[in-house]
Amino acid sequence: MKFSPHIKSVQFPPITEVKSWLSAVALNAERPLIDLCQAVPDYAPAPELVDHLRALLDDPMTSRYSPDEGLQEVRVAVSDWYGRRYGAAPTPNEICLTIGASQAFWLAIMTLCQAGDEMIVPLPAYFDHPMGLQALGIHPLWVPFDAGSGGQPDIAAIAARITSKTRAILLVTPSNPTGVVTSPQNLLKLYNLAKEHDIALLVDETYNAFLPAGEVPHALFAEPDWQQHFIQIASFGKTFALTGYRAGALVAGPAVIYQALKVQDSMAVCQPRLTQQAIRFGCEHLDAWVADNAVMMQRRHDLFRELFNHPGNTFQLLASGGFFAWVKHPWPQFSSREAARRLLEEAHLLCLPGEAFGPELQDYLRLAFGNIHEKDIPAAVERFCEL
Repeated sequence: MKFSPHIKSVQFPPITEVKSWLSAVALNAERPLIDLCQAVPDYAPAPELVDHLRALLDDPMTSRYSPDEGLQEVRVAVSDWYGRRYGAAPTPNEICLTIGASQAFWLAIMTLCQAGDEMIVPLPAYFDHPMGLQALGIHPLWVPFDAGSGGQPDIAAIAARITSKTRAILLVTPSNPTGVVTSPQNLLKLYNLAKEHDIALLVDETYNAFLPAGEVPHALFAEPDWQQHFIQIASFGKTFALTGYRAGALVAGPAVIYQALKVQDSMAVCQPRLTQQAIRFGCEHLDAWVADNAVMMQRRHDLFRELFNHPGNTFQLLASGGFFAWVKHPWPQFSSREAARRLLEEAHLLCLPGEAFGPELQDYLRLAFGNIHEKDIPAAVERFCEL
C-alpha cells in the first residue's frame, strides 16, 4: 500500500523520538534523569474533583454519548468561567468540547482550509500545529524567529506574508515553546489585521490559566464581531491537571461551529461525558485551586530564571514564562538534536531540540520545567552549568 505524500513530509512526534533515546542511556540513582521534555503538571487533580467523578461512575448516563458539541450545562459552566477570566465570554453555543486542544485545532484547520491553502505561522511554532497542517497539505508560511524580539510576534512581518491563499494567522499564547505571553495590544493588532484581510486569527491558549496574577489574556471576546475573525483553541488539561482526560474546546462563532461539527461527528462524535463533568466541576468550583497553582508555577519559573542566568552558564536564556524556557545552546557545531542527545547522555537531562519547532532553529532547545518539583530546579540548572 502507498502513503499520502503529505503525511510522509511530517516529522515524527518529537516527544516520542526524544524519549526513545532513553533506552541507550545508563541512568543511575546517583544521577537520576531530570525530565524537562514534556509540559505535564506534576500535581494531581484536585481531590474534590476526583471524588465528584468517582460518584458519577455508577450513573449509566456517564457511559453514553453526549451531543456532538457537548452537554449544554457543561458549556454554560465553561462560558461562565470565560466571563470571570476574560471579562467577556463566548456563549454556550460558541463552544464545542473536543478531545484535547489538538482535536480542536484539527477542527479549525479542516473547517478553514483545503490542501494548497496557506497559514501564517510565527516561529518557533508548537510542533503539533505544523504537523497537522502539513498532513493536510496546508502550507505553513513561516515568520522567522528574532532572538531580540523578546518572543513577541512581528506584526509587520506577518502582514507581509498574507496572500490570496492565506486563510489564517496562527499564534500560541502563552507560547509553547518560549513561554512568552503575547500582549493584549498585539493580539488586538493581529485581530484587526485578520479583519482587514477577511481571514481568521487562530489562537491556541492552552496555558491561559498560568498568566501572572491579575493579568487578563485579552479583550477579543468583547469585540462586537469577534465571531467573524477570531477562533480560539482551548484546553482545560493543564488548567485542572487533566491532561489524560483530553479536555479541550473549540471556541468560535456559530457559523464556524456549525461547519466544525461535520468533522467532529465523523472524527470523535463527542468529548467523553466523564471529561465533560470534570471540566464542569473545575469551572464551577476550582477557581482558587487554579489560582494557587498558577502562583506556584510562577514561583518555579522565577527560581529557574534566576538560577539559569548565572554568569557561569554558557546556555543562553532567550525567553521564558509559565511552563517553558527557550534556550540557545553553546555548541555551534551541533544541531539541536545533537545538543539534546549530549545533554541526555552526559547530564541526564531530557529536553526537546529547537528544530522540532520549525526550520532554522537548530541552535535552540525547549525546556519544560512545569513537571519538576521546585526542589529539583537547582540540580537541573547545575547540570547545565557543568557543561
